[in-house]
Amino acid sequence: MKVLGIESSCDETACAIVEDGKTIISNVVATQIPFHQIYKGVVPEIASRKHAEWILPVVRQALTESGLTLDNVDAIAATNRPGLMGSLLVGFTFGKTLAWATQKPFIAVNHMLGHLYAAHLVNDIQYPYLGLLVSGGHTIICKVNNFDDLEILGTTLDDSVGEAFDKVAKFYGLGYPGGVIIDNLAKDGDPNSAAFPVPKIDEEEHRYDVSFSGLKTAVIHQCDLFWKPGAEHTIENMCAAFQETAVRTLVGRLLRAADDTGLKTVVCGGGVAANSRLRAMLAERSDLNCIFPPLKLCGDNGAMIAGVAYHFLKRGDRTGFDTTACARIPQFKRGLAGRK
Repeated sequence: MKVLGIESSCDETACAIVEDGKTIISNVVATQIPFHQIYKGVVPEIASRKHAEWILPVVRQALTESGLTLDNVDAIAATNRPGLMGSLLVGFTFGKTLAWATQKPFIAVNHMLGHLYAAHLVNDIQYPYLGLLVSGGHTIICKVNNFDDLEILGTTLDDSVGEAFDKVAKFYGLGYPGGVIIDNLAKDGDPNSAAFPVPKIDEEEHRYDVSFSGLKTAVIHQCDLFWKPGAEHTIENMCAAFQETAVRTLVGRLLRAADDTGLKTVVCGGGVAANSRLRAMLAERSDLNCIFPPLKLCGDNGAMIAGVAYHFLKRGDRTGFDTTACARIPQFKRGLAGRK
């Protein structure tokens, strides 16, 4: 079964064709980064206009690179949530219209499920496992029972980890996207040059939750207070110390969830899953099987959407044409005794 998947939840216009939820036949991603760099972040109006301009050429390119026509495609899928509403509507409406016009089955896909599925495209992974979804908009630790069955164990109480990276980079004029830039600068810095504060939250009520707002504020407004004696005050050292604190905070909660659930497989997804320090820190854990998607599948892409859609189709599910897009993430069930 060949599925054409469309993704347009933020600032990438993407389309891919995937066979049987596994084999990527084509995968085209058109990034808008150059158009948003001047603003040091994504401008929703610009994003939606670029999607409207690019969606047809991107879909055509995905078909051309696959050597297929729409007649060879068995179903159409598109992201319908969460994300920027204007951006979502472009890709979702296009996909829905394409399915209606060609009389093919249509599947609406949750963007979050897509990121967690990305690693499945190149790995054979058995359920259940512990999922770590880290991106510019979301930070989620969850138990993944099936491709569409998540139990949320922990999330961020304020900023997502990707958002914290982007805001620090914006304040210091490092550029956009901030996560990649800080990661690269940190490679030439000393993570022990500064001791930034670790967020203090209620351990009983928020056992697996994280917080990055205080860390971000400390790095932006109080950085001088946390330098260690004799440490050189360079931007590389600051990036290294900030990244180290952020990643250790995240990994600490993840490892706690692994201990409590007994799950030994951890699957990561989302843009921040490309972070080199996160990958290295989890690789140090010989007691866990930590699986990451290839770097090209960490960001937004159509292949992860088509991959998830295949399993819905295989189960016999279809999405009605009266379904629309939604900017918010749905309410998944909470795991481990229903922690708030």
